[in-house]
Amino acid sequence: MAKQKAKISPIFLRVKAFIVDLFIIAMPLLYGVTYLVLGSKEALWRNQTAIALIWLAYGAICAAFYARSAQTPGYKLAGLYLIDVRSGRKASFFRALARFGCFVLAGFSVIGLLICFFRKDRLNLHDLLSGAAPVVRKDAQ
Repeated sequence: MAKQKAKISPIFLRVKAFIVDLFIIAMPLLYGVTYLVLGSKEALWRNQTAIALIWLAYGAICAAFYARSAQTPGYKLAGLYLIDVRSGRKASFFRALARFGCFVLAGFSVIGLLICFFRKDRLNLHDLLSGAAPVVRKDAQ
C-alpha cells in the first residue's frame, strides 16, 4: 500500500481559499459584466441570465484551474490541492465542474454546506457527491 502524502484539509483553510477565489476570480467577472457589458448595477439586477452566466463562468474557470494544477489562486495561497478521491491524482476538468455544480445544489440546503462539521472526515456534501476532496500535504500542517 502506498504511503499517504496528504490529508483532508481543515475547514478554515477551505473557507479562506474560497474567499480569496471570490475576490480574484468572481469579482472581476461581476464588475466586467455589470459595468462594461450591461452598463449599470440595476441592469444586472434585472438580468438573471447574466447572473447565471457569470457564476457558470466562475465555475468553469475554477474547474480549469483545478484540472491544470489542482489549485485555484485561493487554494494555492492556502496550500490546498483538489484531488480525485479514487485515484489520488488531481481532479479532471469535468469532475471539478461537477463538484461546482454539486456545491451550488448543496448551497440550496444549508445542511449540504454544514455537513462537514458533523463528519469525522470533514468532507462536504459536494465533495462526497463529486468524488473530489480538498487536501493539504501532511508535512504542511
